[in-house]
Amino acid sequence: MAMMPARVKWRKQQRGTMKGNATRGNRISFGEYALQSLEPGRLNGRQIEAGRMVISHQLAREGRVYIRIFPHKSFSKKPLETRMGTGKGEPEFWAAEVKPGTILYEVGGVDEVAAKRAFARAAAKMPVRCRFVRRRHTL
Repeated sequence: MAMMPARVKWRKQQRGTMKGNATRGNRISFGEYALQSLEPGRLNGRQIEAGRMVISHQLAREGRVYIRIFPHKSFSKKPLETRMGTGKGEPEFWAAEVKPGTILYEVGGVDEVAAKRAFARAAAKMPVRCRFVRRRHTL
């Protein structure tokens, strides 16, 4: 089942604009390696789940996968062949708005080669360009 919020205060939202780079969620917090977005876009719940499944499958139950994004925003769509002036359409899907620099997934407890292979497969399923990053250890 696709990811979506359990409850929301308002079902329909305006689309808005995405400007600038990510200031939050742009550092590795939980794992050792991460997949980071390089351009703005939106990932719907199905795409996020597809990425999670391919990473888990590639790692073969080793390590731990962290999903750092969640689809909080609803996007509505009117039915086909509907006349103008009938109001806003019903919510079609839920999506996470992603800015450049946002960490999408993190992995811990696996070696770098396995993490790179898993993230390469997941990046192929994403609608935005992504890159592999590793945690910087401070002494």
